[in-house]
Order: sequence, then structure tokens, then C-alpha cells
Amino acid sequence: MVFTGTFDEAGLTRAIVETKRAGFDLIEIPLMDPATFDRHLAARLLREHDLAASASLGLSESTDLTSADPAVVAAGERMLGECLDIVGAIGGTHLCGVIYGAMRKYMEPATPAGRASSAAALRRLASRAADLGIHLSLEVVNRYETNLMNTAREALVFIDEIGHDNVSVHLDTYHMNIEEAGLLTPVLDVGGRLGYVHIGESHRGYLGSGTVDFGSFFRGLGRIGYDGPVVFESFSSAVVNANLSNTLGIWRNLWQDSADLAAHANTFIRNQLAATESIAIQ
Repeated sequence: MVFTGTFDEAGLTRAIVETKRAGFDLIEIPLMDPATFDRHLAARLLREHDLAASASLGLSESTDLTSADPAVVAAGERMLGECLDIVGAIGGTHLCGVIYGAMRKYMEPATPAGRASSAAALRRLASRAADLGIHLSLEVVNRYETNLMNTAREALVFIDEIGHDNVSVHLDTYHMNIEEAGLLTPVLDVGGRLGYVHIGESHRGYLGSGTVDFGSFFRGLGRIGYDGPVVFESFSSAVVNANLSNTLGIWRNLWQDSADLAAHANTFIRNQLAATESIAIQ
């Protein structure tokens, strides 16, 4: 979403080429519409540009695993199964995001039945993912995007309900900055159950220009020896995917130059990691 809001050949090519040029090793591809996503094209482009890939998505009301309607839950499980096939086809090893319920503002708390429904579906999907060599990570997002889990500790409780070792926590600094009391303790609480990381600023623009305490977060990653994906996430009205932009409320133009933003983020993240490593040897 830094380089394109469309995932046709032109969009995929631009995103993959520019992500590699910015210095990243991995690109996260949003599977907004799995039915139309060209997995073979994506696999070829990734090979040509020597770039690893992961995939993410947020479920909708029509695919909500917490729904009281069994048909909706079944549709969500089918969609996530298709996403697993896509991730396998492009050589990815991670599927992450809001894959446990609809990514929207709920007007009531999650129900015990809804939690159980989601946990059961994810338990089945985790087994299927394991057979494909893919890991599931559940993104902890703020109260305006889910009612199931908004903090790291809540995520740990829900993962215990799923009861499958192929499911881990996905932390995002943007959401943590809204919901957590700080950015160090949640990382330490999750520890070895942290499987995926999103790095985003408080306004989702240039890293270091908002209020996120990145120093504490990266020190936490160093303390637990985290060695999984660390992915930059940013949004601006300069790059639009109608469904996602509207869902996330991307109304402001926080940046214009995608290449400059991405290169800055790559340097920022690598500098934070290097600083954390230097602390460890002092």
C-alpha cells in the first residue's frame, strides 16, 4: 500500500520492484480479493527480483469468523483457505492480519459463542497452514477495528483458546500506541509467541515524526530475541485502495513520494535494530 492500491500486473510489478529498490528483503501483499489475485504472476515477479513475501488481510462482515451465522463463518474459512493456497504458491511462509473477525467497528462486545467459533475455525486453518509450511499470526488492532482483542495480553488469552502452536501474535506499533500502556512490556509479555511485527507511526506517515516510542519497542524485540518479519506499514490518500482506505479512514495525504518514504523507513528500522544490538553488547 506504499506503492500501489491495485494488484494487477502493473501494480504488483511496481510494488515489488520499488520495495526491493528501497532496501527491503520482504514485501507484504494484501490479499484484498483472493479470487482475482494472480498468484503465478506474483511468484514470478518475486523470483525475478529476489524478494521474499508474506500476505495479510482483514475479514469483512460477509466473512466474519465470529458471526452467529454459520454460512458467514464458513465463507470466511473458505476465503482464508484460498489465501493459504496463494501464500504457498508465491513461496510465502506467513499469513497475518485481522484473520479472526471482521475488520470494522463493532457496536457490542464479542460474544463467547463468537470467540469459540473463530477459535475453532482458526484451529482447523492452523493445521492446514502447517501442512503448507505457513504460519498464522493474529494482528492485535485497536478498538475501532475489532472487539475481540485490543492488547497483547488479550491476544495471548485468545491464542490459548485456539490451542494450536502454529498460531502466534502479530503486534503493530500503530495500534499499540493507541491501546497499550507502553511499548516495551507487551513485547516482553508475548515473548516467544510473537510471530509478526508491523512498524507504523502514530499517524501512519513517516517513521519518527509522530508519537510512537520506537526505542522501547525495538529494545523489547532485542530482549526476546525476536527474529521474525519486521514490516513497514504506512497509508496516505496519495495511494488508494477504495475498500481498505475507506475502512481505515485514510482521509489525509501524509506523504506523496512513495520511494522516499520507503527508503526512509528501511533506514529507520535498520538503525533501530542496530542500536538494539549495540545495547546488547555493552
